[in-house]
Amino acid sequence: MLPSRSMLNDIDTTTQWLLDRTRHRPKIAIICGSGLGQLAEMVEEADVFNYKDIPNFPVTTVVGHKGRLLIGILNGKCCVCMQGRFHSYEGHHMYKLTFPVRVFAKMGIKLMFATNACGSLNPSYNVGDLMIMRDHINLPGLTGLSPLVGLNDERFGARFVALSTAYERKLKTLAKEVAKNLGYNFIQEGVYMMQFGPCFETVAECKMARTMGADVMGMSTVPEVTVARQCGIRCFGLSLVTNKCIIDENTDVVANHEEVLEIGRMRSKDTQNLVYAMTGALDLEEYGVTNNNHEKV
Repeated sequence: MLPSRSMLNDIDTTTQWLLDRTRHRPKIAIICGSGLGQLAEMVEEADVFNYKDIPNFPVTTVVGHKGRLLIGILNGKCCVCMQGRFHSYEGHHMYKLTFPVRVFAKMGIKLMFATNACGSLNPSYNVGDLMIMRDHINLPGLTGLSPLVGLNDERFGARFVALSTAYERKLKTLAKEVAKNLGYNFIQEGVYMMQFGPCFETVAECKMARTMGADVMGMSTVPEVTVARQCGIRCFGLSLVTNKCIIDENTDVVANHEEVLEIGRMRSKDTQNLVYAMTGALDLEEYGVTNNNHEKV
């Protein structure tokens, strides 16, 4: 189903509902992927909302996605944090799964951090590595499945969106500096490919993706980043390598979601520390934020 005018108006309703129930006015949004939801637990003075209680919000059905929205303070910055995201393979239309991003735009969000779990295609990557997303390949988008299909509301941005600078250069540089200061020796930088899911990839699909220039493959993030960029939100993407993609037809090894969650738990503290330190180091004035008051004015 394509978005209608009434669905677009739902964004205003949801935004006002949230703003009426929190004293905070966040400027940074953080989306936590599979196994990475503990990052949200670091948010202080948080107002917490279950997705099922938020008007017009979808509900996540994936294990490892808690389904809560937290608005509060992370290392001195006012943030809104999604503890779990939505996926098309759950049955959500691309427009609906990116609904929260448009709400964030209406709330005044300027920066978005999107984390995800992924499988590694690059043979030099190891399970447990964190990959800074340099770029992405939107496989569903190339076949016509885009969150921008349908009625366009000019309040959120132009009909045609340039994505050659989807991931903010300054944020990528900051991430590498922070990782170095933390002593992390498991940081990569590469290209993320999104496939629709929920099946893990075939051997032939993995070989195709590697030939196309992908370093890792996952089932999320790209729709949210696409909508965020249309709305003028600057983006940073971080992928946790939770498994190796299978590129050998003769192996008995198979990918599974339990492995994804286990590696997420193993590396959760390191991921939290990286995002936490990045948030604290941000100079929001560089992104047009002149008032970082934690409370509404």
